[in-house]
Amino acid sequence: MAAAEEAAGGGGGGGSSPGKRPVMVVGIDDSEHSYYALEWTLQHFFAPGQPQQYRLAVLTAKPPASSVIGIAGIGAAELLPTVEADLKRTAARVMDRAKGLCAEQVADVSYEAIEGDARGVICEAVDRHHAEILVIGCHGYSKWKRAVLGSVSDYCTHHAHCTVMVVKRPKHNH
Repeated sequence: MAAAEEAAGGGGGGGSSPGKRPVMVVGIDDSEHSYYALEWTLQHFFAPGQPQQYRLAVLTAKPPASSVIGIAGIGAAELLPTVEADLKRTAARVMDRAKGLCAEQVADVSYEAIEGDARGVICEAVDRHHAEILVIGCHGYSKWKRAVLGSVSDYCTHHAHCTVMVVKRPKHNH
């Protein structure tokens, strides 16, 4: 697994040792569901003018290019650099949007883009930060789609060693 990319105040380490705020991890990807979960978290836990009770760690997982290409035939090696560059751009876009959302509200925040499967990356970050709370969005897949694709939120609720809050984006009725 590649090393974490951290930026903006906060840095690594942490936990809820004396003199330090407890850590809240928010796992996001490039979906409106995860951005909604981050916005919801900011609104409910980092309201402007209120004392900041948590240190925030925002992270995204960047899948390895080889996992995106999968088992391809001849020519797959030539695709790796292109796919890798695209995955890096996507991770940078996710972090830039998160930084924009958090900029004015959160004083103690770190940002990480970590290579690997989202499920493992998120649970490892919870352990590394000694997080008290993990917040993740929910895509709202059907049972069948969750069974076929796997569900990051389902996995994290069963394997993360902290309280897990799954934020569902409201459905708009027309």
